[in-house]
Amino acid sequence: MGLICELPKVIWEAKKEYEELKSKAFTLKEQYGSSDNILALGDNAAFMKHLIDDGMEGKIQQIYIDPPFFSKASYDAVIKVHGADGEMAVKHRAYEDVWKEGMAEYLKMLAIRLMLMRDLLSREGTIWVHLDWHGVHYVKIIMDEIFGEKNFINEIIWTYKSGGSSKRHFARKHDTILVYAKSDKYYINLPKEKSYNRGLKPYRFKGVEEFQDETGWYTMVNMKDVWSIDMVGRTSAERTGYATQKPEALLERIVEAGSREGDICADFFCGSATLGAAAGKLGRRWICCDNGMLAVAAAMKRLSRQGLGMKVMTGMASDENSAVIVTDTYCAPTLFNDKINLTVELKEYALKNGKEICQDKSHKTVAKAAEENPLALIDFWSIDTDWDGRVFRPDAGFYRDRKGLCTRAELEVEADGGRFAENRKIAVRTVDVLGNIGFDIIDGGKIFG
Repeated sequence: MGLICELPKVIWEAKKEYEELKSKAFTLKEQYGSSDNILALGDNAAFMKHLIDDGMEGKIQQIYIDPPFFSKASYDAVIKVHGADGEMAVKHRAYEDVWKEGMAEYLKMLAIRLMLMRDLLSREGTIWVHLDWHGVHYVKIIMDEIFGEKNFINEIIWTYKSGGSSKRHFARKHDTILVYAKSDKYYINLPKEKSYNRGLKPYRFKGVEEFQDETGWYTMVNMKDVWSIDMVGRTSAERTGYATQKPEALLERIVEAGSREGDICADFFCGSATLGAAAGKLGRRWICCDNGMLAVAAAMKRLSRQGLGMKVMTGMASDENSAVIVTDTYCAPTLFNDKINLTVELKEYALKNGKEICQDKSHKTVAKAAEENPLALIDFWSIDTDWDGRVFRPDAGFYRDRKGLCTRAELEVEADGGRFAENRKIAVRTVDVLGNIGFDIIDGGKIFG
């Protein structure tokens, strides 16, 4: 049986799982910061269900997704490790675009999530699905079913220059972006571009405004559906090192076309959050989600450096850690009865399975750097001074920057009427450059008693 014949079954199974998902709850395990902008770590289907339950149904103006392409390949992220010999750039596995049950499994995964995105879109909203030649023709059929053939707007071709070609086929140098609306009342702000006159001379047609530049005479017309935008260069300042990163210029054009200032834009396969960076720059609110720790860690650093406030959420349990940390904690009373000075310091760090910490041939170099200074692997850490055992809500967080990582934090915290309750717990969480999580729980009664 060919895949075309299987598509009705794929869509039927996706609808069934979509209906079952609607009755399941999303369990929040971590929340950091407060903002209308959201960066989430975890399964995007569960997170979208959480947004719907939280009142976001029909509230998102624009959704852009850059999901796996069914490339049957694995992708690496370039990470930086700080050793005795300075900063080293090495590769580590970011995600795998491999599907054991083939194209049908991939399409069902995507169809379930497209149904949830349809629920989240506003009546004026549009969805932009970024794919390539592997599966776009099948996804087009599925989107016709979910959003309706009449709500198809455009097939945009993004063409780019990059290395690599084949002796057996023409060089594949474009991706496809499918654009659909929620209804016939959709909002679109079509960009304009120059259209040069034949012979580069003025036509002088009545009612047609013409312009001249160094090339010749032209009119302004709605932009065509073929976009030539360079990929992110190896030395570009916007490069994050995360695999398959898309250029901000591409996302800025998309955001400007499909939303207005103050609107909500979302990406549920966000990678290093180019959508968030573009939306934030253009005055839009944004929601980004990915199930990869390396992706979310890269996004946090990128968006923070851009000065964008965000609320970070995760559905991953805090005790699902792959590293061991040792902290030193002590306190001193302040002049006020209701405050206490709390000092937390990172002392030791080790991976639970440190034999193969990196898929690159340089893993031995990484391991050596970790032995010289174990804390050199830590990229971000945070502190919850009153952990409830369910949701990790940090009071402070610290990123590694060009000056290094602050490993000692001094906080002023509430003292519960002059003393800490015996059952109060302090939690410390670390994320290293490889995406490993460390978690330590400190008994407040022993420290403050």
